[in-house]
Amino acid sequence: MDHFTYRDNQLYCENTPVSAIAESVGTPAYVYSKQTLLDHYRAISSAFAELDPVVCYSIKSCGNLHIVRLLAEQGCGMDVVSGGEVFRAQEAGTDMSKVVYAGVGKTDDEIEQAITADIGWFNIESEAEFENIALIAQRLGKQAHGALRINPDVADARTHAKTTTGSKETKFGVDIERARRFFHAYGRNESLRLDAIHLHIGSPIYSPEPYVKAITKALELIDELRGEGFEINTIDIGGGYAADYETGASPAYTDYADAIVPLLKPFKDDGGTVILEPGRTIAANAGILLTEVQYLKQGGSKKFVICDTGMHHLIRPTLYEAWQFIWPAKVAPEHVPAKRAKDLEVDGLEISEIVGPICETGDYLAKDRPLPPVERGDLLAVFSAGAYGMVMASHYNAMPNPPEVLVDGDRFQTIRRRETYEDLVAAERV
Repeated sequence: MDHFTYRDNQLYCENTPVSAIAESVGTPAYVYSKQTLLDHYRAISSAFAELDPVVCYSIKSCGNLHIVRLLAEQGCGMDVVSGGEVFRAQEAGTDMSKVVYAGVGKTDDEIEQAITADIGWFNIESEAEFENIALIAQRLGKQAHGALRINPDVADARTHAKTTTGSKETKFGVDIERARRFFHAYGRNESLRLDAIHLHIGSPIYSPEPYVKAITKALELIDELRGEGFEINTIDIGGGYAADYETGASPAYTDYADAIVPLLKPFKDDGGTVILEPGRTIAANAGILLTEVQYLKQGGSKKFVICDTGMHHLIRPTLYEAWQFIWPAKVAPEHVPAKRAKDLEVDGLEISEIVGPICETGDYLAKDRPLPPVERGDLLAVFSAGAYGMVMASHYNAMPNPPEVLVDGDRFQTIRRRETYEDLVAAERV
């Protein structure tokens, strides 16, 4: 569900040909669809409407201030993991009572910043962190609220090893048995009210079933803790909802909701608050990365398509072995893709290695990828690049970061300018 389509053999973002954007701002460039961002936010909010959830967009997935502001204007809360993301949420005009703050290494300064900003909840990752937040809140004369992050040890979330977070052996959160001891030790602290449970079992998750298992365990724990006199008024079921890297690969929001809502409706009807933390599912298919072919090279039996972007701007392929659809922005009629998929039944494709300019063998966007014939100067689009793209970009090899562009119908604006060489050294001029 997005607004990137081929018309007259050319790729459009909403009603704007992406070639026009490349001509205006150059390449590489991240391009986002405003309507797709809004559609995805509204669709997930609608699917779970029966729970009246607090939807907290995960800023870490795509944190451009203009995008955060766009969602905040819709009433969206924010899921943050750093002081910098707290600052972004504030700058975007977010209702800070709808902010949840996760992460295992919150510093004293970041904690004080968040408490002073009156965020809604800290997601608590350890006993030591709880004690520290409580002490800082007490020193500030404020009361903070905490959601204990539990690991339900759901074995079949089927996420990549580097994005699995819900097992016992992880730096995130505590297992359920430890959670019971946690509440007995800290559940009546007045400076940091431990009145919520938080889950996040990994990302992306292509089935509602792991959520059902995790939430069932969490609700059993909540019932047990309530029976012992602890107040649990909020459950945060996290994020991880899948995005369509291949057309039709992920469940609809209603598929997730149909399985999850009945579990949580009694909790909601009993006065409880439900929090969702979508990120990838809102942003991934709302963005593409445009790149220009610089050279073609034959290396033994392999054909290399060398582009002006790579792992420094999109690290997911080499970091997670992630697959993302890549296709020319202008193609012959027979090469207009009917869908985005690994196995397209299209004639005349050439197996190619799509690589970047970085001095690393791991600098690739795709390996052994069927691609229509391309030439130097052709424009390629890397799809589903809106999440964990620009936010993970680096300056490796002293490469400036690309611009970000937001499209609204037949208009577009640069929402982050292209960096210059001067930007690369500005902080070093001391």
